[in-house]
Amino acid sequence: MTKTNAIVTASYAPDFERCRVLCESIDRHASGFSCHYILVDEPDRALFSTLEGPKRRIITDQELLPWWIKRLPQALSPGGRRVWVSPRTVPLHGWQTQQIMRIAAAHHLSEEGLLYCDSDTAFVKDYDLNQMWRGDDMRLWAELDGALTAKNDHLLWMAHAASAFAIEKQKCLDNYVCSFVTWRRDTVLDMCAHMERVHHKPWVSVVASTRKFSECMLYGAYVDGVTGSADHWRTGDELCPMKWLNPPPTEAELATMVANLAPQAVGIGVQSFIPLQTEMFRRVVTGQLEEAA
Repeated sequence: MTKTNAIVTASYAPDFERCRVLCESIDRHASGFSCHYILVDEPDRALFSTLEGPKRRIITDQELLPWWIKRLPQALSPGGRRVWVSPRTVPLHGWQTQQIMRIAAAHHLSEEGLLYCDSDTAFVKDYDLNQMWRGDDMRLWAELDGALTAKNDHLLWMAHAASAFAIEKQKCLDNYVCSFVTWRRDTVLDMCAHMERVHHKPWVSVVASTRKFSECMLYGAYVDGVTGSADHWRTGDELCPMKWLNPPPTEAELATMVANLAPQAVGIGVQSFIPLQTEMFRRVVTGQLEEAA
């Protein structure tokens, strides 16, 4: 039986134009899904509502976060940066809140399979979301022992996941952080329930006990370290390779990135903090490159 699927994107106002490119690429290339949900802060709803359509809906933090997490008024936020506070978590910035919203979306939606696409990515090839499934098993990207060799905060994220699930760190040494992340909705719900049984408090409080956490590491560690990879098939093939670090790519470099994609890859991305002209990115992902002068 065909599964029901959805695409989920967490974004915010500074990434709006990049998110528009992602939406255009989804409309052009993606199939096998019922809706594309964009998760944003309430102040950004009006801006992002211009992207809504028959298969695209905006959901805000007010719908997804527990009532006891509150966004500080802008006048009280350091440097104008949005901050969420609560008596049950550490203070949270936008990136941490987005991660919690990505998990919370599973409690809010009904689709069985969820493909998470960040707004600094775009499809460049056709992709049917039913390919995430092999029978009843969901795709899980994992890099063997990748948490040990990554240069970011993976070791901290690994330790946080081990604590969240009360398992040994040796059970979550792999890296699960990638673009175009694929999750089972029911597994997310089970993951959250497991944290609440272990810690006797809301799962959001467990996740946000520190700002050093990764929702991707949590999901992967739960699947492999708690369930023994039940209901999932593992792969090391990325769907969407990313350029993570400066310097910004040239148009020719982006075009080469697309041309050299592995057969299973269907998108590309450039980390949003890297300065990049949106129109240049749009030209590359649509194949409308400027002719050489």
